[in-house]
Amino acid sequence: MHKLAAFKAYDIRGKVGIDLDTDFAFDLGRAIAHRLAVTSVVIGRDVRESSPVLAAALAHGLASEGVDVHDLGLCGTEEVYFATDHLGAGAGVMVTASHNPIEYNGFKLIGPGARPLTEAEFRGIEAMVAAPPAPRADQPAGRIRPADLRAAYVDRVLSFIDPAGLVPMRLVANAGNGAAGPTFDAIATALARKGARLDIRRVHHLPDPGFPNGVPNPLLPENHAATGDVVRSAGADLGVAWDGDFDRCFFFDETGAAVPGEYVVGLLARSMLEAGGAGQVVHDPRVVWNTRRIVAAYGGTTVASPVGHVYMKDRMRRTNAGYGGEMSAHHYFRDFMYCDSGMIPLLLILALLSRTGRNLGQEIAEMRQHHPSSGELNFRVTDPRHVLSQIRSRYAPDATLVDDLDGLSCEFPDWRFNLRSSNTEPLLRLNLETAGSPDLLHVRQDEISALIRLAG
Repeated sequence: MHKLAAFKAYDIRGKVGIDLDTDFAFDLGRAIAHRLAVTSVVIGRDVRESSPVLAAALAHGLASEGVDVHDLGLCGTEEVYFATDHLGAGAGVMVTASHNPIEYNGFKLIGPGARPLTEAEFRGIEAMVAAPPAPRADQPAGRIRPADLRAAYVDRVLSFIDPAGLVPMRLVANAGNGAAGPTFDAIATALARKGARLDIRRVHHLPDPGFPNGVPNPLLPENHAATGDVVRSAGADLGVAWDGDFDRCFFFDETGAAVPGEYVVGLLARSMLEAGGAGQVVHDPRVVWNTRRIVAAYGGTTVASPVGHVYMKDRMRRTNAGYGGEMSAHHYFRDFMYCDSGMIPLLLILALLSRTGRNLGQEIAEMRQHHPSSGELNFRVTDPRHVLSQIRSRYAPDATLVDDLDGLSCEFPDWRFNLRSSNTEPLLRLNLETAGSPDLLHVRQDEISALIRLAG
C-alpha cells in the first residue's frame, strides 16, 4: 500500500485495503498527536462498513501517544466540527468518504475551534504517516471515551431560527441511508417540542452501510427522482436530501424539481441578511450575479472566494462574513464556527418560506428570471491549461471584466462565464449566466462548449 496516495489537497480519501487500512488509521492518529501536539481529539464516523474499524484504529493511535479521545460514534461531519469547538479539543477527525463509491473511505481533519488545518500542518501529518516516529515506551496512554453532544449541537442549530414561527408544512427528508437520519430525528423532535408543526415524510431514512438505494449523492441528476417523486406524490411543500456525512444539502421545490445550488445561495444570503446575521456574504466565483443582486438589495456586500472549504472558511474568517455559500451545496455560517452545515440551511429556508408565504418554486422562478444559469457543465480534456488559454484568447479582449481568482471568469454587459479546472479530476468545469435572457444563455453555452471540444 502506498501510504501517500490517500492524501489529497486538504483531506484524505481512497480505496479501503488499497490506499488506506487500519494500520494507516493508527499511524494517522499518531501523526496527528505528534504534529499538532494535542491533548484531546474528537472523532466521529459515517455509516460505511469500514468506518467503525478505521475509527477504532485512529482512536488507538491517538491514545498511544497520550491523547484523550472523545468518540461521537455515528454522526455527521458538522457534529465533529461542533464538538471540537464545544469541548475545546485540539483537533477533530471525521471518518467518512461522503458521497464517494462504496469501496472508499477517508478522513476529514480540523484544528482547534474547528478551523481548517494549515498547509504546513496537513503536509506535516502526511510526512509522519509516511515515516512514523518511533513510539515512546514511557508514554501513558490516553483515554478513549464515548461522547454524546447531540443535544447541545441541536440547540446550536435551532438557534438560527424561531421554531414557533414556522408555519405548518409538509417536508420530504431523504437521508440516503447515510448518517443524517438519527441527527435529523433529533432536530425534528426539538422543533416539535418548540412549537413547529411539520408533517415529515422520511425517505431512505435508516443508516445502512450497504447503501441499498445507492451511495447518497443527491447532486447527481439520476438520484433526484428518489426525493422529487415523493414530493409530488405526497403533495409536499418541499424536499431535502443529504449526502453521506450530510455536510451538503439539496433542495426540491413543490413540483419535485431540484433547485440549482446557485439559487439556494441567494435564498440563504437573503435569509441571513433579513435576520441581521450577515453583513458580508462570501460566494464562489462560478455563478455570482444572482447572489450579488440579492445581497445588494438586502443591504449586504459580497466577497468572492476560490472554490473549496479551506478557501471559503479563510475568507469568511478574515472578513467576519456571516454566511458563505458554494453552488455545490456547501453552506457556511459564522455562528457555526465558520463551518459548513447540511441542517442549518433547511431550517433557514423553512423560516424564509414561513415569513414570505410563498412557495419554494415561486422564489426560484423569480431568481431564474433575473439570471438564468447553465448549471455546471463538465468537459474531459487532455490539456486543461491549453484549453483555458484558448478560451482566454477568444473572450478576454472583449470582456468588461476578467478575473483569475479561480480559473477564468469573463464578464460582458449581458452575460458572464467561469471556466475552471477541477481540483480532483482531469476536467474543466463551465458555468454561464445571463442578465435575464435564456436565449442568449443557450447561444453562448453552445458556442463555448464547441470551442472547448475543439481545443481539447
